[in-house]
Amino acid sequence: MKRIGLSTLSLALLGVAGVAHAQSSVTLYGVLDESIQYVNNATPKGGALVQTFAGNLQGNRFGLKGTEDLGGGLKAIFQLENGFDINTGKLGQGGLMFGRQAYVGLTGDAWGTFTAGRQYDPLVDLIQPLTGDNYFGSTFATPGDVDNNDNSFRVNNALKYVSPVWAGFQVEGMYALGGVAGSTGSGQTWSGAATYATGPFSLAAGYLRADNASTTLPVRTGWNSSTVPGATFDTNFPNNAGINQAYTNAKSISIASAAAQYVTGPFTANLSYSNARYKPDAQSTFTSTQVFNVGRAYVGYQVTPAALLGVGYAYTHGSGDARATYNQVSLGADYSLSKRTDFYAVGAWQHASGEQRVPGVGGGLVSSTASIGSYGNQSSTDNQVMVSVGIRHKF
Repeated sequence: MKRIGLSTLSLALLGVAGVAHAQSSVTLYGVLDESIQYVNNATPKGGALVQTFAGNLQGNRFGLKGTEDLGGGLKAIFQLENGFDINTGKLGQGGLMFGRQAYVGLTGDAWGTFTAGRQYDPLVDLIQPLTGDNYFGSTFATPGDVDNNDNSFRVNNALKYVSPVWAGFQVEGMYALGGVAGSTGSGQTWSGAATYATGPFSLAAGYLRADNASTTLPVRTGWNSSTVPGATFDTNFPNNAGINQAYTNAKSISIASAAAQYVTGPFTANLSYSNARYKPDAQSTFTSTQVFNVGRAYVGYQVTPAALLGVGYAYTHGSGDARATYNQVSLGADYSLSKRTDFYAVGAWQHASGEQRVPGVGGGLVSSTASIGSYGNQSSTDNQVMVSVGIRHKF
């Protein structure tokens, strides 16, 4: 990362401030993650897919973040972060300029941090770091990312508070205004989470509720306020029945999640659980609340200071509107050439059983098909294998 220091003199020379008494800094940073990826059963006839794919361990990005010391332990902060596809140059997150993050706020040593803008929710901030996704990315994520464990969506219009750490304990809360005229609660999102860490042990738990802002009749068209449209929903190839694609017109999504991690010597182990609920109303094309219960386990082994191995397992069970089960085993290896550059190999196998709902008016149930992690590569069968070999560079 490149840091640019702005002294009192330089600020004056730039005309930004005539008189200043505090230091400011701006940091330019980014991540480039590229791989060659193999996916089997990737066509309706079961053909394989070989492609370059960006963003396995981390999404590609560049950004600016900065602070200004206001004195007395108080600082002004900001962050602008852009996502993009290194293979095409296209903007990520639905084509937004700063689709990953965009916020401004204040932070104080004694009282914590308050920010406003487009941000991650508290479950992403506090619970995701205690899962395998934190170490090896999307290949270790929940199928279809039904519980947003892989950070598929961010929250617009969000006001967020993060407390200081008190004897290992920290809390975080967020509320996002829906911005719907005449209906204050429509489209709102709220979330809270807490974490506790002592020695090698860490524990976190939280809850998120997001309401769909669309009032389009006769059928709600999808999420358009608190999330990028469709960002947290699996794709519909090849039979128009992605894992959670049928629930894009849900009235609300609620997610309860918890995780625990223990580190001993070179070993890191964690367990996590999520309960995600997609609730319908009169505008939805499904009639019963769809529930996804997710259990995950991860074990990592730091072979050397430069080499990390990991194995993960995710069990996802859908019930309510459609009953389906997804079992996924993931493997990962990462080798650091330096603090900023590493090579990696990740892979997963998934088996699906049960039935999924076809999206749209009159959509019925079809046999479940596999879809590893949050990639959206829906298999033509109930099994899928994916392998990616890549390089990541941070600046």
